[in-house]
Amino acid sequence: MAVNLPTDLLRSFAAIVDSGSMLRATERVFVTQSALSLQMKRLEETLQAALFRRDGRRLSLTPAGETLLSYTREMLNTNDRAVAALTGDVLAGPARVGLVQDFAETLLTGVLSQFARLNGETQLQVRVGGSAELLDLLSSDRLDVVLCMGAADDPAALKTAPMVWLGDPMLAELAVLPLAVLETPCRFRDAALAALDAAGRRYRIVLETPSLSALRAAVQSDLCITCRTDIVLKRAIDPELAPSLPPLPRVAYTRHTRVDPHPTLARLSEMIRSAVVEL
Repeated sequence: MAVNLPTDLLRSFAAIVDSGSMLRATERVFVTQSALSLQMKRLEETLQAALFRRDGRRLSLTPAGETLLSYTREMLNTNDRAVAALTGDVLAGPARVGLVQDFAETLLTGVLSQFARLNGETQLQVRVGGSAELLDLLSSDRLDVVLCMGAADDPAALKTAPMVWLGDPMLAELAVLPLAVLETPCRFRDAALAALDAAGRRYRIVLETPSLSALRAAVQSDLCITCRTDIVLKRAIDPELAPSLPPLPRVAYTRHTRVDPHPTLARLSEMIRSAVVEL
């Protein structure tokens, strides 16, 4: 007798794997944690195999779970493409996404590649730029979804994060602080210079560049320090090791979506939201 695997259970299974926990998966599949647990129990009973094991606070896959995962992604992809083809829910035209450089590498290899696999009929166009530029393009109907930086109290904030000093703490002991900044306009540049000026801390800009990759390379080579969030580089300077560096404000990760988006664009916007919340 054939065994049928319900797609709702498989979608919940994939959500748990992708988010790393049942609690975070509830934000993706919109069911309670207890309901999600019952779904996984049903799936394991259907397959007569354990799919998860506990690894501290995280769930990890058993060999059976690993095997099921690859089939799950194929089945869900086929299901979603079939529904889109039969219901006419296919975007006529490109999906135009704007990202600041901070998110480009993370989302291009994660959410956006996943969206492209699930929506083969939709042409994905990505614009990387500064927040002000991207918001202007959105307002003039040249972008559909924008992920950028904003003030900590921005109503479009998905989450806030602390700005931090990044680099070698030994550089903070120099009489004149060597600093790397992006070209204007840049929220992090403004925050860093304002904080240093207010504290009376001497500095010199040794690198001014439009490229976040160049800025990161300069910091990694211990040429200078910079101000950003730690999603750019995991080299945050401990304030106790560099008391001469002034405190910095928080920044918001903000998402903006065009008015009345096509369902495909709405799904893309939601995928971006989920990915950013988990950063």
